[in-house]
Order: sequence, then C-alpha cells, then structure tokens
Amino acid sequence: MKAMILAAGLGTRLRPWTLQHPKALVPVGGIPMLHRVITSLTAQGFDDITVNIHHFGQQIIDFLNSKEYGTRINISDERGHLLDTGGGIVHASKFLCADAEPFLVHNVDILSDADLCGLMKAHIENKADATLLLSDRNSSRKLAMNENNRLVGWHNCTTEEHRPASYIPHSSDKEFAFSGIHCISPALADRMSHKYGGRPFPIMDFYLEECADSDIRCEVCSFSMIDIGKPETLTRANSIFI
Repeated sequence: MKAMILAAGLGTRLRPWTLQHPKALVPVGGIPMLHRVITSLTAQGFDDITVNIHHFGQQIIDFLNSKEYGTRINISDERGHLLDTGGGIVHASKFLCADAEPFLVHNVDILSDADLCGLMKAHIENKADATLLLSDRNSSRKLAMNENNRLVGWHNCTTEEHRPASYIPHSSDKEFAFSGIHCISPALADRMSHKYGGRPFPIMDFYLEECADSDIRCEVCSFSMIDIGKPETLTRANSIFI
C-alpha cells in the first residue's frame, strides 16, 4: 500500500525550532514526529511511502538516509516552490499514481492510533473518489456529511461561515472534525492535476469544490489522536510520549 506524508510545511507556529529545522523533525518524546508517522504506517502494512520536502528539506533527506525502515521511501522535492497540501499531492503523483491503486495521505503533525488499513479497506469497498477520516472531537472547524456519509460542506463554528457557497445545511447533516488523514483514488488525483496543474492549492478547497460532483466519503471512527502542530499540543504530546 502507498502513502504520502505531507511534511513540507514551514511550521511557523513551532518557532523558534523551525527557524533552523523542518517541522517534520520536531522531537516528540525525543523522537522526530516524521519517524513516528513512518513507523506507524509501516506497522500497518504501508510499504511505499512518499515524503514531500521544502523547508530545510536537506535535513529531512539526511535523516531518512540515516534510517532503515524496510520500505520504499520516495522524496517529492518542493524546495523550489512550496505547493500547499493539494499541489503537493499533484506534484508527487509520479510516485502515487503509477498504477490504479488508491493511496493514503497523512499530515506529518498528526499522531494517532487510527486503523489506517481499515480506512483504506472502506475506501476501496465503497469505490469512493476520496475518503476522509473524521472524529467526534472539539474543533472550531467541522466537515458536514449527509446521511449517505458523503461530504457536503464545511462549517466554521466560530464565525458561522459555511462552504461551499452553494451548501445549505440540512437537519440530517452531521458535523465532525477532520483528522488530516485521507485516502485518494488516482482518478481524483488526475482531476486535481488537470484543474490546477502545478499551482499551489489547499486539498480541502478542492474537496469542497468537488463534493457535489464526486464521491467524497467520510468515515467517522473512534480513535485517539493529537495534532502536534501547535506549541500547546506539542507540550501535551511530550508529556504522553515519554
């Protein structure tokens, strides 16, 4: 199974560390978050992993070269131009879409005990274009799904903004928080490429633009996770992973 780890971000919220290092190598309990995500993926059977790089990218290359994960590791190099989450996926398509198999995308700053194989299995069984892993947790931003578990909209709970503009909330819709983990079928990745080319774009913008016409599913699961992209949550993670 193939997976991509989104690791190219600037990590501005984790300064001063990220003034001299990539966010992906921020230690959590003394172990870089990238290493934790890779070992989690390999333990669940992912044997072809792509990591995108930009900010202090050579440090990530050197780190990966120093490890033996027993799996294929590809580098998708964005050091010339940061492409955001969606653009990064398109740029890495030469690794991810060489065959007709779907792939998993995982933010580098998410640590969880989620059943990623189960997510991929559900994605394949549903023949979905994309499958987003959601959870019932506190978040100021939620994704809305209908009774068929299809993505229909996005809701900012603080400002009451809804997206896309055409989305009208329905009483049967349910809202959950996105985990930063999702599965994508190559056909949808191809549509991304045709729509945006090599331009930067956020993957969630694409999902919200496409959800009326594409089968973008939501899987709500019970699992533990922590987003370590902020100082306060990194501190909490360091108290857990000792």
